[in-house]
Amino acid sequence: MITAWAGGLTRHRIGRLLAAVAGIALAVALIAALGSFLTASKATMTQRAVRSVAVDWQVVVQRGADPNAVRSLVQATSGTQAALPVGFARTSGFTATVGGSAQTTGPGVALGLPADYRSHFPDELRTLSGSGTGVLLAQQTASNLHAAPGDTIGVRLPGAGLRQVRVDGVVDLPQADSLFQKVGAPTLSQPTAPPDNVVLLPADRFASLTHGATDVTTQIHVARDAKLPADPAAAFSSVTGAAHHLEAKSAGSALVGNNLGAALDSARQDALYAQILFLFLGVPGAVLAAALTVAVASAGGERRRREQGLLRLRGLRPRQITALAGLEAALVGTVGGLAGLGLAALTGRLAFGAASFGAGAGTWALWYAVAFVLGVVVAAAAVLVPALRDLRTVTVADTRREPRGSRSPWWLRYGLDFALLIGSWLVFRASSGNQYALVLAPEGVPSVSVSYWAFLGPALLWLGAALLLWRLTLLVLAHGRPALARLARPLTATLSKTTAAVLSRRRRPLARSVVLLALAVSFAISTAVFNSTYQQQSEVDARLTNGADVTVTEPPGAHVGPSAADTLKVSGVRHVEPLQHRYAYVGSDLQDLYGVRPATVAKATSLQDAYFSGGTAGQLMRRLAQRPDNLLVSEETVHDFQLSPGDTVNLRIQDARTKALRTVPFHYAGIVKEFPTAPKDSFFVANADYVAKATGSNAVGAFLLDTGGSHQQQIAAHLRKQLGTGATVTDLTQTRGTVGTSLTSVDLAGLTRIELAFAVLLSAGAGGLVLALGLAERRRTFAVASVLGAKSGQLRGMVLTEALLLAAGGLAGGAVIGWALSEMLVKVLTGVFDPPPASLSVPGGYLALTACAAVVAVLAAALNGIRSAGRPAVEELRDL
Repeated sequence: MITAWAGGLTRHRIGRLLAAVAGIALAVALIAALGSFLTASKATMTQRAVRSVAVDWQVVVQRGADPNAVRSLVQATSGTQAALPVGFARTSGFTATVGGSAQTTGPGVALGLPADYRSHFPDELRTLSGSGTGVLLAQQTASNLHAAPGDTIGVRLPGAGLRQVRVDGVVDLPQADSLFQKVGAPTLSQPTAPPDNVVLLPADRFASLTHGATDVTTQIHVARDAKLPADPAAAFSSVTGAAHHLEAKSAGSALVGNNLGAALDSARQDALYAQILFLFLGVPGAVLAAALTVAVASAGGERRRREQGLLRLRGLRPRQITALAGLEAALVGTVGGLAGLGLAALTGRLAFGAASFGAGAGTWALWYAVAFVLGVVVAAAAVLVPALRDLRTVTVADTRREPRGSRSPWWLRYGLDFALLIGSWLVFRASSGNQYALVLAPEGVPSVSVSYWAFLGPALLWLGAALLLWRLTLLVLAHGRPALARLARPLTATLSKTTAAVLSRRRRPLARSVVLLALAVSFAISTAVFNSTYQQQSEVDARLTNGADVTVTEPPGAHVGPSAADTLKVSGVRHVEPLQHRYAYVGSDLQDLYGVRPATVAKATSLQDAYFSGGTAGQLMRRLAQRPDNLLVSEETVHDFQLSPGDTVNLRIQDARTKALRTVPFHYAGIVKEFPTAPKDSFFVANADYVAKATGSNAVGAFLLDTGGSHQQQIAAHLRKQLGTGATVTDLTQTRGTVGTSLTSVDLAGLTRIELAFAVLLSAGAGGLVLALGLAERRRTFAVASVLGAKSGQLRGMVLTEALLLAAGGLAGGAVIGWALSEMLVKVLTGVFDPPPASLSVPGGYLALTACAAVVAVLAAALNGIRSAGRPAVEELRDL
């Protein structure tokens, strides 16, 4: 019997089965793909964090301790690959006489490096000119002294006097901030910048040079090769625990600067945000696919109940009927699950080069198994549970009657949709307020936390808006017959009132179809808009950090005037804009001061209105031009000094002629929140001509070059060759890689590629599958209408009217829900964006593709229904 039943299902109900299988496959594929990718992404974050660190640990030997004993202790620590001693000596200044001109610098640092240092820590130094070994000068120091390989400089050491050394090469120190950190000091106590003057010496030369010096310390630089967990949070705990263990064993003789732990500390926060994005953007897709499967199964509910009644009349016991329903559920779940796993593997292979999405074999297999089990559970909920419910509540006589209207759903009577929307608004207000942190990862603390209750806002909005759309669709179909008849008249002619009556009678399944399509479209819109906005803000962040397509930064103390811009206007450069960079005191607070040419600064860089308050970017630049002593200040400064527009702000700026601080009056004209090349904290923006006149110097801090967005790397390379080591040249392409977090460059792009592809499939499925099955179940209705005299054109019009109503309602409702969800997601996930967006970015091309996919699927289902309605009525009734 079971074999015969299975054969009958595959012969006569193949369309219904394939539709349910498709829904299960989409749900399983989405869960398997996103779960595997999330695991692989966390592992990638850990690997990126490890690769980003040049020196894993900097172990400071405390005063009075034996460096050799500390080094032996470090070497004996599990996971240590290399441990090399590095000497640090404070200098009181450097001197050099080059080309008859004597140069003197301020305090600095001398380092003593072992001969094999660069082989173990290759990323700590980068040779710019000359030899890579011997006496090496940092780029900034070489610029300050006007020194080059072959020149002799003097190093003044407290307690040892002036010592002469010959320069062998000039190097860059890419990770100078961590190299010269104050180990053990809290973040706010760290130096604001690494020293400008640094000389690196071979260890033996360092020992002889610093003999008798009073301020010399030793660090043990450590490279580790311990196997770390794939998850950044677990890796952070492992590395931090190992560092604390070493400090405990040293009994106070060593203090660990955990650079690797700091990198993993940042990565674990990115991993939490990736997990949040998985929940915010991925789980709704899986839920939607499951709902699609339930809708597909319920489309044939009446037919299934009649079949069940017939089986009971023929003597089958409830247990046997349950077994047959279980067989259908197992068939749908197994085939759909396997198809979903195959689809996930194909997605991984095409998009990421591996079916595992880069995850390990164990975690990949686990996610695939979990997805398969969930697919089977959804199949059971969609097919087996309704059958069991009908066995308990529906009699054989009930299955022979036409279904009658029942009471409105309980949620409609009690206004659950309004309650959900109100709850969503309340949660949103709380979770998007000031000082609210969705992810809390205190620096240096192993525990991290996520405020998961913030998920309630978007979740309640999604559910509440769906139920509200359901309510509105039911109201329109129940009480809008005259309007529906007028809309249907061009397609159905004299059957327009009949068509309106049919739509009103079928308002519940039609409302369910509209809501399902709207949810699929809203999922596509919210995912696409969020991704597009994130990419937009990543580009904004890179432009703010670099300043322009290419930026040439002059070394501190250099006196390069605006006229030097002419030498930088090489082939491919459209405009060169000079930007002053000074420092100014307001009260006791030292802040950056940027001098701009208000009329031309926007030609080389992007100034968005969101960067300012108190006026648009254009308006505030005009204020600086019209009144040169106007000043733009940060919000923090306005609050701290209680400033009002027009107030006088006295800044103390160094006079280039006397080197003394002088008071320069300005007038507060507006607020600047962000500015190209400026730091994240407080700073000023002023008129460059006024600053130059007040300080006696028009020296430029940086030149911003507009290349039209093309050939940035080539132009930057040309300028580096032209300028040598005298200035730092950066390009936007290079900056994108340095400012982007691991979340930016790894997770979001892959996550959204998966989701956007599935969103299109879900939209098409929600629009077409349910309509097609609903029309297939109504073949008897069309056959009876044909017998009563309905023409084929009128039947075709009835089908098209329903299809157009479904498409219009679903797309319009989805657009509104998607817009609201996008606004809420971006606001709740503000911590992901840097800087926060002023407006959403709408990817019109992708949204048009999604809408077209949904419309095409609906029309395809309608055309198939039209074809079925065109069969001879006698044949149709005989088959049914």
